[in-house]
Amino acid sequence: MTRFALPALALIACSHPAASSASPLSSSASAETAATSAEVGKPAPDFTLPDTEGRPVHLADYLGKTVVLEWFNPGCPFVNAAHLKGSLKDAARRHAADGVVWLAVNSAGPGRQGYGAEASREGKRKFGLDHPVLLDESGDVGHAYGATNTPHLFVIDPAGKLVYRGAVDNSPDGEGESPTDGTLVSYVDAALADLAAQRPVRTASTKAYGCSVKYARK
Repeated sequence: MTRFALPALALIACSHPAASSASPLSSSASAETAATSAEVGKPAPDFTLPDTEGRPVHLADYLGKTVVLEWFNPGCPFVNAAHLKGSLKDAARRHAADGVVWLAVNSAGPGRQGYGAEASREGKRKFGLDHPVLLDESGDVGHAYGATNTPHLFVIDPAGKLVYRGAVDNSPDGEGESPTDGTLVSYVDAALADLAAQRPVRTASTKAYGCSVKYARK
């Protein structure tokens, strides 16, 4: 099988990097909270971000629903692989049928790969996405969650608690093919299945892989 080629320059550009609380979601992400990453088992940091059409999306409006946050960069080869042939292909649409809310977050800063509304709109068209892509140009929300990679996935339960953070699956090239041990595991699918069955999420944290989040340069 021909595997998705990751050009050397793309790999350089997309290298692997290795809250105060309120009920039930922690307070809005800001410069003060950006240094503290969201923790599994704690309230997920609340935020309001614009989508690609400028409409505000407020996380707390989805209390009572399971929410998936996907850190997104339409220029990242790992995001492309995951959405075109890997574990993210049709994942949001499939889980939406079960009432799961899926929100992509683009934390790319000005001048960085994948930045801005137009690039995000083009990514939505390319990948056939129905769910919103939210623009976090300051990077405050990304830092509040400790998002390091694209893709980086976070699952929030209906009570507003973070129950999973990490990779979408154990296929580190993003293609959704079985790794060397022969068993493909979609960590996000498994976490959502655990929530649907009203049992604790058995794998609550994994190491994300992919491009580094292209935060605004300081």
